[in-house]
Amino acid sequence: MPRFLLSIYQPENETPPRELLDKVMADMNALIEEAKAAGVWVLNGGLHPPRTAAVVRVRRGDLLTTDGPFVELKEHIGGFLVVEVEDREAALEWAGKVARVLTLPGQADGLSVEVRPFHHG
Repeated sequence: MPRFLLSIYQPENETPPRELLDKVMADMNALIEEAKAAGVWVLNGGLHPPRTAAVVRVRRGDLLTTDGPFVELKEHIGGFLVVEVEDREAALEWAGKVARVLTLPGQADGLSVEVRPFHHG
């Protein structure tokens, strides 16, 4: 079965109030348990802010390490979920569940979830 990366994008420097964030995290944990019970869960995780990143590359034959993100961002990947499902449509259904969980109460707009397949090989 194909695997898909569900990348959760969040705005830079915008953290919801603690009481709302606690509910979202509890709901996200419940969704992860649902994915495990359904047999589609492969891996998930949350990421520290982009300022904690480092970029490693080769320049003129030398290894160069730079602190911070590769580019300036308005949004960054804050977390991810890898699912193993029948097809793209099933991955989109799981992404929809994630997007709903990550929409704060009283808000019409939630976080974006990018769906991307892994190469088979």
